[in-house]
Amino acid sequence: QDGRNRPPSPAAKMAACEKRRAPAAAARGPGGELGGEAEFLLQAGVTAMVREALLKVLEARPEEPVAFLADYFEKLVLSGAGGEAGAEPPGLPQRLARALWYVRLAHHSHRPAFSSNVALAYECLSGGGRRRRPGLDGRVYSELLRRVCRPGPAPDEAVSALLQKVQCREHEAVPLDVFRYGVLSCAVLREFAAKAGALYDALGGRGPADKRLCQAVLRALEEALADGDLPLPARYLAAGAKLGPDGLALAMDRALRERKLSAAMSREEFLRKAAALFVAKVKPVD
Repeated sequence: QDGRNRPPSPAAKMAACEKRRAPAAAARGPGGELGGEAEFLLQAGVTAMVREALLKVLEARPEEPVAFLADYFEKLVLSGAGGEAGAEPPGLPQRLARALWYVRLAHHSHRPAFSSNVALAYECLSGGGRRRRPGLDGRVYSELLRRVCRPGPAPDEAVSALLQKVQCREHEAVPLDVFRYGVLSCAVLREFAAKAGALYDALGGRGPADKRLCQAVLRALEEALADGDLPLPARYLAAGAKLGPDGLALAMDRALRERKLSAAMSREEFLRKAAALFVAKVKPVD
């Protein structure tokens, strides 16, 4: 009879038990007592892991730190940290999901943390395997950019126009600086569209916004984005400063002075025009 279904022998049970006890025994001192909690944590790699997690919390400054840590450790387990050397990396969907998670760990205004996380995302997507050379091609890069934008408030036309400017050819190698620029552009567009939607809601209250007010705000927005000497994120922040309550109040006051009846502008039209202003300022990748 095949012995595959036999219960393990006492000797096998003892060997397995000793194997499980080995890590704990290694952390004990000569007298059988736990030699030192700190030493045990260092040997197990827990200290470095927790330190890295806390650094990520400080970098990202999330609204819910506990939930952030739970998600961080879950992703760490799913990423297969500590797997076999030389093993085939996880499939493309898993690597894309992990890279997207890295990209969204910190807000783009936290430049050092954001740049560090973007570099981790690039490394995650660039890893080679037995059937794949190391490096990132334009196809995977473009797919990540689409995931950064979607789902999101930016209109489809704006997303397509931006991707045409920052993406690479499918089989073209993507360097890190191009990768960082494209991810940053998509992240800023996503937030820009969200802010524009909130601005429209403030103009229209619970209904459609007056077209004159919308056009006045769009003109103010275009003027705020006109500073071409600043890099893209700084230009966006400068535009936000110029669109403060005082600047908006002046623009709206000028529009209301005409005291003429005006048609309404839909939310979709306002978002489309606002996003188009932003995309027009993004420099295409060479």
